[in-house]
Amino acid sequence: MQGAPKTLLQHVAGTASRIYTIAMFVFLIAPVLVVLPLSFTAGQMLVFPLPGWSTQWYAEFFTNPLWTDALRNSVVIGVLTTLLATALGTAAAVGLHGAKSRWSGAVIALLVTPLAVPVVIVAVATFYLFASLQLVGTFLGLVLAHTVLALPFVVVTVSATLQGYDPNLTRAAASLGAAPWHAFRTVTLPIIAPGVISGALFAFVTSFDELVVAIFLSSPQLRTLPRQIFSGVSENISPAITAAAVVLLFVSVLLMAAMEALRRRSERMRRATENAT
Repeated sequence: MQGAPKTLLQHVAGTASRIYTIAMFVFLIAPVLVVLPLSFTAGQMLVFPLPGWSTQWYAEFFTNPLWTDALRNSVVIGVLTTLLATALGTAAAVGLHGAKSRWSGAVIALLVTPLAVPVVIVAVATFYLFASLQLVGTFLGLVLAHTVLALPFVVVTVSATLQGYDPNLTRAAASLGAAPWHAFRTVTLPIIAPGVISGALFAFVTSFDELVVAIFLSSPQLRTLPRQIFSGVSENISPAITAAAVVLLFVSVLLMAAMEALRRRSERMRRATENAT
């Protein structure tokens, strides 16, 4: 009987916690979801109630060169950024994993600095550096800048995956005559692949959604999708902006779902390995 009040109190606390979590989730997500019905408006203004339903603004988004060029630029820059950041970040994480050097901590801190520094500071500093190198308004400039922002996510994700990696596997491959690159490609990489792929998805999302650096480094002839949305809001508000926002949101959510699936798969593999040992 004495345990009953405690059990009831725990039940009430658990229910209150779930209600609070759901309320906060709705509070954070509701403003984003408002864009969805607005993208199907039949009118020319962003108003509620909707005057009617139409897909004309999606047709505008996928046929207007301003939007299609911006979408293509974002995809191309995102893919190049992903390839570069994933290669550099994975190499850095593997090289620093288990390193005995006293400088390894400082190197990791340097690599993840863009996560701690406000992005506007990174954007201003990058603008002045790239202006002297004539990289402002170029694909290469945007790719390099986005790589700097995406690199920490790859390093952190791959480093976390390497925490469960047994270095004896690499030593065993080396004892059998495998060269370092061959051992990494055939032994290490397949095991840490979920972390590498997750880092790559993080890198793409970081580049695809990035706005502040794009404002400083883009040009009228080279605009990413977030930059074009920003220009549309500040110059000429059109419901086509909401269609672009929904496309941007859909891609981000899809990639986040893929990352969550990879995380669960990696967790299942880790548990299976622990049970086997």
